[in-house]
Amino acid sequence: MLLTIGIILILLWILGLVTSYTLGGFIHILLALAVIMILIRIIRGKK
Repeated sequence: MLLTIGIILILLWILGLVTSYTLGGFIHILLALAVIMILIRIIRGKK
C-alpha cells in the first residue's frame, strides 16, 4: 500500500512539473513524501 501511495505522489509531482502548475512548495512536499514512503517500503521489505 505504501508503494502505491508513493507512486501516486510521484506521478502527481511529475504532472505538476509538466503542466507548470505548482502550488508553491506543495509539489516538492509531495515528492518528499513519495520518496520517504518508498524508502520505508524498501526498509521494511515485502511481507
